[in-house]
Amino acid sequence: MMILNIKRLSSDAVLPSFANKGDAGLDMFSVEEKTILPGESALISTGIAIELPRNTEAQIRPRSGLALKHSITVLNTPGTIDEGYRGEIKIILINHGKKEFKVTKGMKIAQMVVKPILDVEVVEVSILNSTERGTGGFGSSGY
Repeated sequence: MMILNIKRLSSDAVLPSFANKGDAGLDMFSVEEKTILPGESALISTGIAIELPRNTEAQIRPRSGLALKHSITVLNTPGTIDEGYRGEIKIILINHGKKEFKVTKGMKIAQMVVKPILDVEVVEVSILNSTERGTGGFGSSGY
């Protein structure tokens, strides 16, 4: 098991938590109230900073319930938090719905998944190994 160190930056901050045993994503909570108008986005504070384990990243992802019920999602999904970042975690939410949406203090607004990262070395080559797919891109495998 890995340890995720978390620092509260606000007394209103709720520490990220798993809703159920075995869940991949930790629920993330707002420390502020903000209204997001239809078609607009907003930066929402969580009131926490994290210290990720070595060779990991955190991905900020939408909550399916907010997406389904209110058309609220994370704008830059998945948002990436790099291992070395120590500032406040803030989440960009966008309202794709037709009604304004009110974010409240303590509301679950996103989920955070901690994932391993690979240390890669970039090497320029003049030719790539061929594959069955080749250069087939958008729509190449059907709809």
